Amino acid sequence: MERTYIKELKNKIGSEIVIKGFVQTIRDQGGIVFLIMRDISDICQVVVLKSEKDIFELAKTLSTESVLEVHGLVKEEKQAPAGIEIQAKAIEVLSKAEPELPIPILMFKSGDEAEMTKRLDWRWIDLRRPEKIDIFRLWTALEQGFREYYSQNGFIQIYTPSFMSAPSESGADVFEVQYFEKKAYLAQSPQFYKQMAMASGFEKVFIAGPVFRAEPSFTTRHLTEFTGWDFEISYIESHYDVMSVLEDTLIAGFKAAEHVTANALTVPSKPFPKLTMAEAKTKLKEAGIKSERLYDLTPEEEREICRLTKEETGHEFLFIVDYPVEARPFYHMRHSDNPGLTKSFDLLYRGLEITTGAQREHRVDILEKQAKDKNLGLTSIEDYLNFFRYGCPPHGGVGIGPGRIIMKILDLPSIKEATFLPRDVRRLNP
Repeated sequence: MERTYIKELKNKIGSEIVIKGFVQTIRDQGGIVFLIMRDISDICQVVVLKSEKDIFELAKTLSTESVLEVHGLVKEEKQAPAGIEIQAKAIEVLSKAEPELPIPILMFKSGDEAEMTKRLDWRWIDLRRPEKIDIFRLWTALEQGFREYYSQNGFIQIYTPSFMSAPSESGADVFEVQYFEKKAYLAQSPQFYKQMAMASGFEKVFIAGPVFRAEPSFTTRHLTEFTGWDFEISYIESHYDVMSVLEDTLIAGFKAAEHVTANALTVPSKPFPKLTMAEAKTKLKEAGIKSERLYDLTPEEEREICRLTKEETGHEFLFIVDYPVEARPFYHMRHSDNPGLTKSFDLLYRGLEITTGAQREHRVDILEKQAKDKNLGLTSIEDYLNFFRYGCPPHGGVGIGPGRIIMKILDLPSIKEATFLPRDVRRLNP
């Protein structure tokens, strides 16, 4: 008999069916055993009567989180979840769980770091909770929206290597690995290869893949490995063209995810509010927020400037544009009329940076000068510089942190909760 998902049972009343899933709870009431079963779609109640002698005795020996196949009759029962239950006719134990679970399949106190550490040690059990599965349904819907936009607008997906011969951002915060007889580095971003695609004439590309950052950070928003979504586009006039594409991408993603989560999810409208870094610093100073960073925003400043913008515009997104050169890598294009500022931006969402982007410098002589200004040796980036020696269109792009977006949509206490298997300074398992 073909398997029926639990969410479909309401259409099967009076029918014999087969369900498969985990035993969530067991209640032995003497002459009857109640099992609450869970599959990917929902939960339901299974009733095992004493008159069904063989399976009744089996039910008494079960442990929670064992995996079962249950054959039975679907019946109406007002006291049961969703008003239906299954009267069991046969039970097969597909996998018996050990009687003592290392962690309960129950909600821990939100934000308790010690309990989070233990849950992450047993992540595959922690992920059985339905609200955890919903996190990754949201990931799926958001990415489907992005991909639909890219497909409709002529983007090409590329797959870039994680091993690099030189750091992609700078010498700091990079994982160095032994690569046969050489040193290699884990990619801090696919930046160089996105730009190579522009030099190859691909014009529009997107990437979904791992990013590695050797930052000794112990915050709720940092990981040493995370999934990044990137795009790069050619023939732009300025970084504002990149921002416009990013707006369209996010709108498409939010529309796709709108009905997946019970959390308040407002599909944003164009244009997103924009402030220069100088304007943001002025507004924060007027609000009484002291700045600890001259060329960037602190987490407190990010939260406060978003709060002020939400009050003024009702918008949950905010672009901070025109960062000083001190805060940006050498390959960001600089304003011709103000070379101390770059044609770059960060996008904040609900008080957190989720995206960094810029127009890139595509003129090799200027790139070389800017690299020297940042004290980078040209030999170490020779392959990268060669991308621009034989013609390359003006271009720009972004790196997006989808885990941070999910974290803010669902109001999760840490990005670790939004990550299937998080990696941080201390964690390499499971």
